[in-house]
Amino acid sequence: MGRHTARSSIKNISMDNKHKILIAVGDGAEVLDTMVPYYRLGEDYQVVIAAPEVDSYNLVIHELAAGWDITQEHQGYHIESDIAFKDVNPDEYVALVLPGGRAPEYLRYDNDLIRITKIFFAENKPLASICHGIEILGLADIIRGKRVTTIPKCRFDAVICGAIYVDEPVIKDGNLICARGKKDISAWMKEFVKMIEDFVNT
Repeated sequence: MGRHTARSSIKNISMDNKHKILIAVGDGAEVLDTMVPYYRLGEDYQVVIAAPEVDSYNLVIHELAAGWDITQEHQGYHIESDIAFKDVNPDEYVALVLPGGRAPEYLRYDNDLIRITKIFFAENKPLASICHGIEILGLADIIRGKRVTTIPKCRFDAVICGAIYVDEPVIKDGNLICARGKKDISAWMKEFVKMIEDFVNT
């Protein structure tokens, strides 16, 4: 471990499924956006956490609070990455998840993550985004002309990158599935699991 000494107690150690799914994280990734997919997809697949480096990262909790016009941010869990973006071979994975939180604000400038995202999209592999994850899709230039959703305050990020913004809980367009935010995670995962099942069974 490099920057942090705290080790995660929340990771699933099962790594025996032949189908692997990638979740991209960094400091400031939202706890629920990350951990719900991690555990739900981990029921049937090998879930691999990718980040800028192999290290421990700080997840955060965003919560509406009285007297605030924006969400408050609180420290969440630590999560350890399994692989650095630069070492990811997309051929080894069947799907990619881009959680929200503040992490996408800087992860979108990681050239290796953008490379990975473009490959998943081009190869028609299931690609899921929630909340600020749209910022990564936008910089990867893969949402032009696509119907997407995201948290309302990120609508600009979608529209400026040529997407068609729809204010609905979950939007599926081809191999891309987007959700607005935490309240939509159940519906998002339900549809995403179907997409993955269809992909691996074709």
